[in-house]
Amino acid sequence: MKKLKLGMVGGGQGAFIGAVHRIAARLDDRFELVAGALSSDPKRSIDSAADLGILKDRAYKNFSEMAKAEAARPDGIDAVAIVTPNHMHAAPCVAFLNAGIHVICDKPLAATENEAQQIVDAARQSSARFFLTHNYTGYPLVRNARAMVASGELGEIRLIQVEYAQDWLTHSIEAEGHKQASWRTDPKKSGAGAIGDIGTHAINLACFVTGLKIEALSAELHSFGAGRKVDDNAHIMLRFSGGARGTLWASQVAVGCENGLRLRIYGDKAGLEWSQENPNQMHFTRFGEPKQILTRGGANTGPDWTRTPPGHPEGYLEGFATLYNDIADVIASGTVNEALPTLQDGLDGMWFIQASQQSSSKNGAWVSR
Repeated sequence: MKKLKLGMVGGGQGAFIGAVHRIAARLDDRFELVAGALSSDPKRSIDSAADLGILKDRAYKNFSEMAKAEAARPDGIDAVAIVTPNHMHAAPCVAFLNAGIHVICDKPLAATENEAQQIVDAARQSSARFFLTHNYTGYPLVRNARAMVASGELGEIRLIQVEYAQDWLTHSIEAEGHKQASWRTDPKKSGAGAIGDIGTHAINLACFVTGLKIEALSAELHSFGAGRKVDDNAHIMLRFSGGARGTLWASQVAVGCENGLRLRIYGDKAGLEWSQENPNQMHFTRFGEPKQILTRGGANTGPDWTRTPPGHPEGYLEGFATLYNDIADVIASGTVNEALPTLQDGLDGMWFIQASQQSSSKNGAWVSR
């Protein structure tokens, strides 16, 4: 199978998420990284490209130069991964979409509503496709849970509880020059704190599995970190389409929590529970019957969403890789994969952020769509 040629914007020396995308892109041998504008600093961009084995003529000082040059090459890139801080999503997304190059963008969609709209407008006018990497949708048991809900195994969905708890921002490490903390806690670069960084993952997971949309929310956002200008903890009540009710807790100051993404869904027939920190098991209980433990790759789960034999764990990197594998299929065939996050999912995430901020500023007033 011919590998697709991949470019990258951001993700240079000292970056975190760029390395994750590079691993995911090559895990199933579907992409080859051949070009990059890997930093806003021209020298660091060139040096980073050299570190990754990118040839000099495809190591670019900025994304504008890269978009023009790659679009003009007969062997130009098929897709570009945008792995920059949130405030730098829109400009490169627009540049590459305008150049007719497929875009794979890390979440959230952007830092502001205006920036998000720029991406939407460019995507609608482009012949290229836009993909958003909500990576937890690529976990095999998450996709299995989605199929179970869709087939009616849980019955009518009544309650949805989702949480995403971390502790890495318990102290104000941004004041000490911590690179990741510095931009993620800068409202001009991130647009939001915990609700944007991990809250969007949580709400996307809940909506992906249940197929339901948020109709209204009531939020209380708080910042516990000294001098911090964005939220680091959020408690949010949710009203979903179809009458289901839910709650969401997102925190980056919950001491002892590493990456505690957890989803619980309860219908009138059954309930299920899944946790990202133990992603290869899911609890499923029919009303009045013993609890079952479903395992990834086991006889009771779908085989189409797993790549390793039962008992061999799959997790974070493989979830990302599943998205890249699906994206490669879509690019190669021109078809649609309904399991892939969409531009609308990105817009839903932006609404979630803005509605939460609006609600919290009004003492938890309900905000409707």
